[in-house]
Amino acid sequence: MWFGESEANVRDVFDKARAAAPCVMFFDELDSIAKARGGGGASGDAGGASDRVLNQILTEMDGMNAKKNVFIIGATNRPDQIDPALLRPGRLDQLIYIPLPDEPSRLSILQACLKKSPISPEVDLTFLAKNTHGFSGADLTEICQRAAKLAIRESIDADIRTAREKKEREDAEDSNMEEDAEEDDPVPQITKFVQTHIDNPFIELTYPPTEIISRRR
Repeated sequence: MWFGESEANVRDVFDKARAAAPCVMFFDELDSIAKARGGGGASGDAGGASDRVLNQILTEMDGMNAKKNVFIIGATNRPDQIDPALLRPGRLDQLIYIPLPDEPSRLSILQACLKKSPISPEVDLTFLAKNTHGFSGADLTEICQRAAKLAIRESIDADIRTAREKKEREDAEDSNMEEDAEEDDPVPQITKFVQTHIDNPFIELTYPPTEIISRRR
């Protein structure tokens, strides 16, 4: 990347936003490009590129015309690292803290994540939501994805076991006796009896999942 190319990219982004107004500009992980200035040499920043990018962002935000209706939103989980100049009135002057989801929110997240997944009636999402205090949306999504993968894996194992048993029966009995047997090919279904140990540093589910133990520190 050439010297000054990062600042040029910032200018292009704001030019496109002004051309598409009214619009919303959303910067995710804002702390990665808006760290407090003055620490370029200490942090190993190549030629102070981070400071120049932030200066260009501040310049573009100050040059926004009020008639353009361009709304700028940034998201970060490290607000302490954001340069104070970016948070002054007229720029990103309103700080909104979004806490971890409460129980109704956790239930909604679980329902949304499992909306397209076949779930056994014995799975109690309310129980899961109640016992996942302190879990983020990403943690709950991981639970749902891991449960779906385990259900599929269990279904594949069952198919392999059924095929092996069928082959053994065909070898031991007359094949004509097997013609009337119906094939059972169920859709993988998430149940509470699927292996529920989730091997990650966030949570551990017992088997069967009668208790959820938070391992956050």
